[in-house]
Order: sequence, then C-alpha cells, then structure tokens
Amino acid sequence: MLTKKNLGLIVGIISCLAFFNSILASSYPDGLERVAENLEFMKQARDSFSILAGYKLPIGNQLVSSGLAGLLGVLLTYFTLVGIGKLVTNKKGEA
Repeated sequence: MLTKKNLGLIVGIISCLAFFNSILASSYPDGLERVAENLEFMKQARDSFSILAGYKLPIGNQLVSSGLAGLLGVLLTYFTLVGIGKLVTNKKGEA
C-alpha cells in the first residue's frame, strides 16, 4: 500500500538518483553532436538561450550544477505528466 511515508521515501530515492546520476553523466558529445563534428557542420550551429545549456545550471560548482540540472529535469517531467494526467481525466477520475 502506498502511504505518505512510502511516497516520501520513493521521492527521496528518485531525487538522489537524479542528482547523483547527473553528476556521473559523460561530458563527451552525444550522438547528434558527434555526427555534427564528424561531418564538420558543428561550427555552423548557432547558440540559443537555454537555462540548462550543457545540462548544467549557471552556478559556480560544476558538480552541484549538473546534479541540480538532473533533479530539475526529473521535477519538470513529473509535474508535466501530472498536469497532462489531470487534463485527460474528468471529475469522476475516468479517462
């Protein structure tokens, strides 16, 4: 049975995993960046504004920055899915 205590524990574990896995993520280019570099059109790309540029937040400590970016990504995904879920269900809880 899912209780508030269990839910808090699950949220805590997911938050820790998001934070620490983001720190351990590779700093090497992803597949699309690698192809752009190999085909030599990476230098033609324009920078755009992004809060999470390079999967980091604009703060001083790089490890904390990466961890917080991962945590923020998980939270944004969660709240987006909860919002969509509320939009597609009616007042009786039916789809």
